[in-house]
Amino acid sequence: MTSVDHLREIFHHVAGVLVWPVLAGLLGLIAAMLVTLGAFAREAWERRRGRHASLDADRAALDTAGRTAAAPALDLRLEEILQAAERRRWRSLGRLRLVVRVGPSLGLMGTLIPMADALQGLADGNLPALASNMVTAFAATVLGLSVSVVAYLVAAAREAWVRADTEALAFHAERTLRAAAPLPALGSQPSALRSSPTP
Repeated sequence: MTSVDHLREIFHHVAGVLVWPVLAGLLGLIAAMLVTLGAFAREAWERRRGRHASLDADRAALDTAGRTAAAPALDLRLEEILQAAERRRWRSLGRLRLVVRVGPSLGLMGTLIPMADALQGLADGNLPALASNMVTAFAATVLGLSVSVVAYLVAAAREAWVRADTEALAFHAERTLRAAAPLPALGSQPSALRSSPTP
């Protein structure tokens, strides 16, 4: 055997070791997406009924800051609450975006690795091994793409919710600030709170 043949054998063994973590990762993504779909359906149902638990909790935090914080530091405290609420919402959305990218990658890896064994079975005339590896390869592709599509749709809906909640909190913080401080004189610049830019 030449050095190229040795390298080919090493690559084949490394790929064979990677197939189990890849398939386990796909199963983990599927389980995570099932949990995410359940939470998404519950939140969608609550929003249709006019219930916004997370938004109401952030509004209560803004109201508490408006009653307890001193006037000179009130705007900073409100801005801190707004940014913390935004980070929390965008962090959960970032995990979905990661699934959108990772799902097809794992699906592709789960396709190519069994394809090598399928071609080896074809060369050896082992048709059962060929069929088994081809089924695994195509199933990995379908599962990876399905997880990615579902994650993309959920992320798109959640992004709309995040933007709407962010705007609602910004207006609520502005009302809280104006209620706690006297209105500025005509012609002066009002201290308007803005939501931080979305990533």
